[in-house]
Amino acid sequence: MSAQDGAARPVPAGIANSLSGNVDGQLVQAGVVYGGITFQYQEGPATAEGRRPDQVPRPPRGFVNRQQPLAELDELFAAGEFPGCPIGVFSGLPGIGKTAAACQWAHNNQLRFPGGQLFIDFAGLRAAAGGDVSEALAICLRALGVRDQFLPTGLADRTALYRDLSAKHRLLVVLDDVTRPAQVTALLPQGPGSAMVATSTWRMGELILDGAALLQLDVLDAGSALELLSNICGARRIADEPDAADRLVELCGGLPLALRICAAKLLTHRRLTIGALVAALTDEQSRLSHLSVSSAHEERTVSATLEVAYRDLPEAAARMYRVLGHLPGPSFDTAVAAVAAGLATTAEAQEALDVLETASLLSVTDDHRYTLHGLVRLHARDVARAVDAPGAEGETVRRVTGHYLVLTTSADLAVRADRLRIAQPAPADAGSGPGAGLGPFAGASHPDRDAISWLEAERANILAVLRAASGFGLDQHVWQMAEAFTVLFFRHRHLADWRESLVLGADAARRDGNPAAEARLRSLLSRPLLGLGRDAQAKAELDSAEQLAVESGNPALQASVHEFLGRYWDAQHDPVRAVDSYRASLALNAEAGEERGEALARYFLGCAQSAAGDHTTALLALSRARDEFLALDDAPLAARTLADMGRVLLRTGVRGEAATALSQAVDELLRCDTSHYEAQALEDLADLLEDPEAAKDCLRRALVIYEEGGSPRAAAVLARLSVD
Repeated sequence: MSAQDGAARPVPAGIANSLSGNVDGQLVQAGVVYGGITFQYQEGPATAEGRRPDQVPRPPRGFVNRQQPLAELDELFAAGEFPGCPIGVFSGLPGIGKTAAACQWAHNNQLRFPGGQLFIDFAGLRAAAGGDVSEALAICLRALGVRDQFLPTGLADRTALYRDLSAKHRLLVVLDDVTRPAQVTALLPQGPGSAMVATSTWRMGELILDGAALLQLDVLDAGSALELLSNICGARRIADEPDAADRLVELCGGLPLALRICAAKLLTHRRLTIGALVAALTDEQSRLSHLSVSSAHEERTVSATLEVAYRDLPEAAARMYRVLGHLPGPSFDTAVAAVAAGLATTAEAQEALDVLETASLLSVTDDHRYTLHGLVRLHARDVARAVDAPGAEGETVRRVTGHYLVLTTSADLAVRADRLRIAQPAPADAGSGPGAGLGPFAGASHPDRDAISWLEAERANILAVLRAASGFGLDQHVWQMAEAFTVLFFRHRHLADWRESLVLGADAARRDGNPAAEARLRSLLSRPLLGLGRDAQAKAELDSAEQLAVESGNPALQASVHEFLGRYWDAQHDPVRAVDSYRASLALNAEAGEERGEALARYFLGCAQSAAGDHTTALLALSRARDEFLALDDAPLAARTLADMGRVLLRTGVRGEAATALSQAVDELLRCDTSHYEAQALEDLADLLEDPEAAKDCLRRALVIYEEGGSPRAAAVLARLSVD
């Protein structure tokens, strides 16, 4: 500096020369200046050399169970197959732990990237006004040492400078919560050995063209979820309440965010027990409100995380999301979604579902159905109740119930068209001819098998629809569907589900003022109740059914109730009363002209006669009943009759003939997919086989069937296997 007047002047009193803080670049301090001044300096470097950025946050406390995707990323980046920068993209449901997985991998591989690790939080950039790729580039450039005064202002210039500087380093770039592929490709580092890891709720399929590996994260399994809770809360606390901890994991659906919030609540409120937290979360109506935790700086909730994902949806997908919140059942297909949303075509529904799948808000099962995580479903329901018009939920349930009623009725008809039924609803595509009324099963080579398979696959959904429809007062639909649904349980004895569906149906028939339907359903209800060992309840239902059947004046229905009364007396080991009931049923069926009803009554009559000791008469009745079933093309009941003929032969001491009959019956029952009666025949056959290993094989097969159906017989068979 030079003063043009050439004379130095004294510094006025009270003026001092001091400097606090750090200075980057040139500095002039002047108190009083006289005359003009001139600066001469040389421009310093645009970047600070020797800086190694380390911006990736440490992984969260208690990180667990992402070994497989992390190993996949290790393998990908070690393969060396990429001419450019390898890219790994973690995607999945909001709150699934994508950021945690990315940070854990970065933490494990710090030494692999001597040039440093960069981290961009795109969620934070979106929250700030004007946050975009250009601002992300600015963050990266600053991390690489570029001072603000040297930052280019245009996107193209920033991109060029980033490529130039990143080419000099071996970097890891972690991008969190990206929403567009361009956010990834614009920030790819250029240095040899560099890599990129990104996270996104959206499945970035387009990035496959850039060589990206898409790593889908799933919810934690029960063991890993418990490990996460234990890591945060302490193993002792989990061990003190193991059952409650298991239930907590179930209520959180294995979602890491929900589990971490619960763990934080338990740590924050030391007097809060896991059991008390579980009790608060059990109510679906308030579960999401309890999945929140607050600190002095922020509140973290599952709802807020899902809300961000919902706000990014286009309108059609957002509407479908809200509809799915009201959809009964754990799974659904495109047709059900279209019906629920009131769409004209499945193509419209498919387009919306594709968006939701890409956004990780629903997933596809192995059998090509869709499912929503439990907490996502609750959020979708809450959003729908806040956004949609009153009555939207009831309308969705009404449409879906009608859809399932048509399909369940079609399945019932496909299995056995001549079965006694009170409801006579005509499916939408009833038509005429051999396949009339079979709906989607009409073109199958074995419509009965396909119908049973469909009912089995949809069992949980049909039950959920029955519950929801009952709650909205769709009584006629409920009892009609429950009556048709019971055809599944004649083949597959899921006793608890059978009981629940019939209770819902019988109560709905009562409210609907249909005594015949109520009588039919209450008599059917006696079967699962007897199977569950609730004999007194079964008798009460039968007494009520008998009175209602008489009021209805329907002889075929009265015959059916007497048949079920005979089954009750069989269970009570009172063959004399059973014989009387079956004879009454036989006479009423003959009066009503019910050929199949006659065959059924004769079959059960033969069984009761054998139990009473009249084996010769019993064999005659059973043989005639089998011929009648075969003439009616009722293979399952013909097979059951043959099995009982084998049992009667055994009682007469003809072991060889008994074993032959039972062995043939097992084969026939297996072909008919009549698992419960197959298991019974297997038990009896095991008693007749001389080869111990073959007998054990029979018992093992029976055990599997009983366990799958929830039958109390499973314990007895397991005990036999243990003894043997």
